[in-house]
Amino acid sequence: MILEKTSSEKPYPKSPSSISETLAYFGGRPVRPEGPPEWPLNDSSILEVLHQAHQTGIWGKYHGPYNDQLQDRLCDEFQCHYAFPCCSGTFAVELALRAAGVKPTEEVILAAYDFSGNFHSILATGAKPVLVDINQHNSSPDISQLEQAISPDTRAIIVSHLHGNIAPMHTIMELAKAADLSVIEDAAQMPGAVVDGRKAGTWGDIGILSFGGSKLLSAGRGGALLTSNPVNFQRMKLHCHRGNHAFALSELQAAILLPQIDKLNERNQIRSKNVRTLLKMLHPFKGLIPRTSMDEPDSEPSFYKVGFLYDSSYFDGLSREQWTAIMRAEGIAFDAGFRSLDKRSSQRCRKIGKLSQSSHAGACMVVLHHPILLGQEDDLLQIRTAVEKTTGAHPLKPHSSDPN
Repeated sequence: MILEKTSSEKPYPKSPSSISETLAYFGGRPVRPEGPPEWPLNDSSILEVLHQAHQTGIWGKYHGPYNDQLQDRLCDEFQCHYAFPCCSGTFAVELALRAAGVKPTEEVILAAYDFSGNFHSILATGAKPVLVDINQHNSSPDISQLEQAISPDTRAIIVSHLHGNIAPMHTIMELAKAADLSVIEDAAQMPGAVVDGRKAGTWGDIGILSFGGSKLLSAGRGGALLTSNPVNFQRMKLHCHRGNHAFALSELQAAILLPQIDKLNERNQIRSKNVRTLLKMLHPFKGLIPRTSMDEPDSEPSFYKVGFLYDSSYFDGLSREQWTAIMRAEGIAFDAGFRSLDKRSSQRCRKIGKLSQSSHAGACMVVLHHPILLGQEDDLLQIRTAVEKTTGAHPLKPHSSDPN
């Protein structure tokens, strides 16, 4: 078997060396033969809730106790006044923009490296996305470009916490307040994270959670909005009311989220501890540059994905797509990050500068999926072993910024 190649990729040798022959992609034994851990977990507390929903018949009803319990639990966990469950995290972003009063022809700022659904959610309201670059050291919007992007038409900013990187919410909120802008804080990847002493999703005027099938809080589908502003909450309800809640989370979905919220903080602590260990294990591999916020004061990220910038020159010229395919074959769930939005048509958006950092992240970001982060040290060592296999037997080249 040979790796698929595009014209822009450096071909992998047709006659694999003795080093590459050990790779599972070429028929060698995988580091993790069982593959990545399954998600969601086989959790007895969820099974118990499902039994209760079946016994009472709540699972098939429009209305029941679980959505109300979920709203109360989210308000308690995130210390906000209102929580509004809905059908998806992506729709939650659109609903947040509508609740913030964004009108057609107005503008919404977001980073050019972000989930594409946020871009499309802006378009769904009739507003125009304004793209700013990310900071060269992380995945957060460049503050100087945020200031430059504000125009008389700007109504809101979308800020996402991505790949274990915490956005500087205190600074962003001060900037937004001075310009009379609403902030939509997308914490879909970071439920339970702490940002400057407060839970992610509670800094913005409206926070976003996602309950998609791969998320840390999973109901297969679904999302929620968090706010302490009664006007925003009322607008959410009015937009969704079509005789009933037209974009609702089902009672069954709400039911299975409740025991997961009870365990969220404990599981986040385990993930954070394991990420710290993993980063130490991977430190010698200079071609994987972490994009996480592990040492911010009064802050603690949560990890749906762990982000790294990938440098192919440290991995025998393997393209990012080749490298992630090899890692997957070894049983380690590495994938490419988001595509950058910098190539979007200027007819659909306004761009601030060249967006070079976002373009680089879109081309080079790799992300490790979270389930293995609830494992033991042996699981983390498997990640290191798989990465080591992709470097061959060559000495690790020092990074250009490495003093050694």
